[in-house]
Amino acid sequence: MPVPGYDPDDLDSELEDELSEAEIRERLTDDEYERYENGESLVGLLDEDERDELLDDA
Repeated sequence: MPVPGYDPDDLDSELEDELSEAEIRERLTDDEYERYENGESLVGLLDEDERDELLDDA
């Protein structure tokens, strides 16, 4: 059983809960946003500093 907060799907859900659709759009390049729209996770698209900042605020 995965530990909450360490499963990439859990982290992705937390990131999506922290950001509105407009905020996601602002943080990603056009290419990254297209990849996000096609199913790629925010965990893979945001850099480590951005993820840490957002998850620390959660």
